[in-house]
Amino acid sequence: MEQQRVSLASGIELDIVDTGPRDAPVLMFLHGFPESHRTWRHQIAHLSNRFRCIAPDQRGYRGSSKPLDVASYTPDKLIGDVFQLADALGVVKFTVIGHDWGGVIAWGVAMMGQGTRVSRAVIANAPHPAVFQRLLYTDPVQRAASQYMRAFRDTANDAMVREHGLAALLAQALNWERSPTIEDAERDALFADWSNPDAAIAMLNWYRASPIDVPPMDAPFALPAGYAPPPLPQLLIPTLVIWAMDDLALPPANLDGLDAMIPQLAIEEVSDCGHFVPWEAPGRVNAALDAFLDRTDG
Repeated sequence: MEQQRVSLASGIELDIVDTGPRDAPVLMFLHGFPESHRTWRHQIAHLSNRFRCIAPDQRGYRGSSKPLDVASYTPDKLIGDVFQLADALGVVKFTVIGHDWGGVIAWGVAMMGQGTRVSRAVIANAPHPAVFQRLLYTDPVQRAASQYMRAFRDTANDAMVREHGLAALLAQALNWERSPTIEDAERDALFADWSNPDAAIAMLNWYRASPIDVPPMDAPFALPAGYAPPPLPQLLIPTLVIWAMDDLALPPANLDGLDAMIPQLAIEEVSDCGHFVPWEAPGRVNAALDAFLDRTDG
């Protein structure tokens, strides 16, 4: 997948894939941590004959711009990058598709752009912001699974990351029993990306700039006094949530209550699959996308 460099109105530059018929409906693919546009390699290969597929390396990743300050990675700026990318490419309306952190940003893009810029949303193993925060306060399984975020936010680890790359912190902070199967060439490319110290710190800054509160395990399992869920709008556009049911970082409890916030919700549960569902189960993801895109308007 050949990339091109695109300059946004903010001055941020993104390396992107832009393939498929220019007059076709647009699919905007957003990758998660700690990957790249290649998260979606199987889906782009499958869909680019009938959709215009756009997939950036997001801010802080690979060759794209890497601002040094944490404040440059707040969700509003990451969401803004997506709309500015669409503007730079002359795209008026699109379907947003995101996984992991890309899915978190896709939730925001969909809520902000529904009815004007965004026609449909597809979220793969990325928690809804309101559901996720509630689970972090009340659910022992989700809180335990998210303790790695506290390590990612700890700047005391930066010296190790700069010397040994992101892989050293991943090995220290993540204790996943299931190791996903990935092609050797893709694994080698990821390790090469993770060895860039500026990119590694930039990736961690996504966690550091997030407003999500991750309590320690010894904090009470209860909503804090005065807690109110974030004032997020209902998502009224057609939305597909694809969820790998063996995700060790994000258990299926993240699906609870979504139907109350998303009237046009479809959920596709993918059994016997871990977190990286776009490439761990590409056939099932592609089939779910085909069915959703065929029955909805984009």
